[in-house]
Amino acid sequence: MFGLFKKKSEIERLQEQYGKLMQKAHQASHRDRTLSDQLMTQAEEIATKIDKLKKK
Repeated sequence: MFGLFKKKSEIERLQEQYGKLMQKAHQASHRDRTLSDQLMTQAEEIATKIDKLKKK
């Protein structure tokens, strides 16, 4: 309840995006492999951003 108005940090926001992209990539892998590969590439880019932010 007290965390209701708490803003998410950039790392938390990126982790959420990463999770959503990975889920979409998994679902797309059953239908369209090229779309799945594109989504995986986007997710990996976000993962590198997360690693850079964690190292700071």
